[in-house]
Amino acid sequence: MNATGLKCIECLNESELSATAYTCPKCGGNQDVVYDYVKIKNLFSRETLSQNPDRSIWRYKALLPIDESVAVPRVQIGWTPLYSYEDWAKDFGIGNLFIKDDGRNPSASFKDRASAVAVVKAQEAKAKFIACASTGNAASSLACICASIGMPSYIFVPKTAPEAKIAQLLVFGAKVLAIDGTYDEAFDLCIKASEEFGWYSRNTGFNPFTREGKKTAAFEIAEQLNWSVPDYVVVSMGDGNIVSGLHKGFRDLFEVGFIDRIPKLIGVQAEGAMPLVTAFNNASPIKPVSTNTFADSIAVGFPRDATAALKALRDSDGKAIAVSDDQISAAQTLLAQRGAVFAEPAAAAAFAGFLKLADSGQFNSRDNVAIVITGNGLKDIKSVLGRISPLPIISPDIESVKDYINR
Repeated sequence: MNATGLKCIECLNESELSATAYTCPKCGGNQDVVYDYVKIKNLFSRETLSQNPDRSIWRYKALLPIDESVAVPRVQIGWTPLYSYEDWAKDFGIGNLFIKDDGRNPSASFKDRASAVAVVKAQEAKAKFIACASTGNAASSLACICASIGMPSYIFVPKTAPEAKIAQLLVFGAKVLAIDGTYDEAFDLCIKASEEFGWYSRNTGFNPFTREGKKTAAFEIAEQLNWSVPDYVVVSMGDGNIVSGLHKGFRDLFEVGFIDRIPKLIGVQAEGAMPLVTAFNNASPIKPVSTNTFADSIAVGFPRDATAALKALRDSDGKAIAVSDDQISAAQTLLAQRGAVFAEPAAAAAFAGFLKLADSGQFNSRDNVAIVITGNGLKDIKSVLGRISPLPIISPDIESVKDYINR
């Protein structure tokens, strides 16, 4: 293992690496995994990586904090497609547009990356149970990965979580606790329960190893573009752990000499849940908010990885913007009908943010932009069915087909 310790994002206190060292022992802040980049440079190169036949996040083990002796989940996680849309780029007046479809992961969500690393760390800790709180995706992801290794999981979700995500939890065999409250209340209860019963905690913005799993998307984007990173990477934000993870990934690659610069990160939130956008644009502390958006996966009133997320945006000279639910709906439809990628609302928010910035003249003709789609649209079909025309029913004869065509 090339990880050497943990460093607090808040007070910069350094401590020993431990699978169960969730937060800083000094101030309680979130922690970051520290690596020996000099050692990694001597062991790991673009050339050695190119010879690795593994097409999953585990091809990057040299930059992950895992014990080589621990078995990784058998399902394939990562190495999701990165599509190029040159025609769209021409329409928007930019160099190129790339869309990374992480809805192609085993549970149809980006969160599989984080759950995979967390499950490996849970095994290192000899844990019998693992738990997390989620609006749905992290939960279904954990349930899926746990099913692949036979580890029991306890999942805390708000009762308003979409039915498709609840169905995933149940079919994967998780023990599900639907909370009559918000995601933030489910999160706090999960932390208390994990401490009370000795469960391993996978919670985002609490367990530092979730960021390590999420950073692998940055590795893939860079490698899939032959180590020529985009000028901008756009992603939606809830707790902020994905944007901080992407930044960590690009920073890792920069430190070991795989890339020569770090892309500007653009974080997108829904207008009905935008505490990170407000804090970034006002240079102010995070203030909890009540949420009101149909994009459930980013309906987070108190982002748990706020400090790291805001730092990622600032250090990369990036931006934080908000989009309306109407803009998200329109972006979801456009991305599906012209881009052939079906994104859930929270994921479509990233595309909506790109469209908003492109319309405002943010990008120039040389800019290459990558958008990360974090979840598949089948996760929440109610949001789509509620705004499309009813399915027409016709008689089983050719005249009915002619009538339909001529409408």
